[in-house]
Amino acid sequence: MNHYALIAAGGSGMRMQSPVPKQFLLLNGKPVLMHTIEKFIAADSQIKIIVVLPDVEIAEWKKLCTSFSFTVAHLIVAGGASRFQSVKNGLEMIEDENSIVAIHDGVRPLATVELIRKCFIESANSGNAVPVIPLKESLRKKENENSVAVDRNNFHSVQTPQCFLAAEIKRAYSIAENDSFADDASVCENAGMKIHLTDGEETNIKITTPFDIALAELILRKQKTL
Repeated sequence: MNHYALIAAGGSGMRMQSPVPKQFLLLNGKPVLMHTIEKFIAADSQIKIIVVLPDVEIAEWKKLCTSFSFTVAHLIVAGGASRFQSVKNGLEMIEDENSIVAIHDGVRPLATVELIRKCFIESANSGNAVPVIPLKESLRKKENENSVAVDRNNFHSVQTPQCFLAAEIKRAYSIAENDSFADDASVCENAGMKIHLTDGEETNIKITTPFDIALAELILRKQKTL
């Protein structure tokens, strides 16, 4: 089966308190998005990469690729008004419905090669693979003016890459967008698919704040020494 990586890179710099979009911020001297793309190429040298960007940021991304001599082959697709629409635009570029698609956040540059490969393998066996990690903190649920404790063992934190058979994920995204869709797994679940969970990685963080950049630099340096 052919492999695709659909990288959704439509974030802004609002929570980062930066005018630069999060995916373009420098991480160890190179834009975050470049690190993300390189992880997928390292996992599968034949993978086909689709990068979905806001239309207004495509020109800047091309300039960055030139400035950093970034030559990894990838298709650039203009995103939509929401993540759902952006992913849908990316999926429309995939003609091979017998392939497997990994949908990944552009600002998760630390997913390991091992995690990426595992998600592809498990999705080939089970139809899909969604990485999750257990929660460490206690949880309380708000109920009107009160709150109640809930068992954290019943909940998981969801990560990407989320891998799916191309035909199934394209079918799932053929419906109208719904506010209840939290991620790609929830879109597939809405289409009647059973979601297969797999172990994620604590270091597979999503970069949204200045603290995340500092933490990601430490993790990246450690990964390079292993």
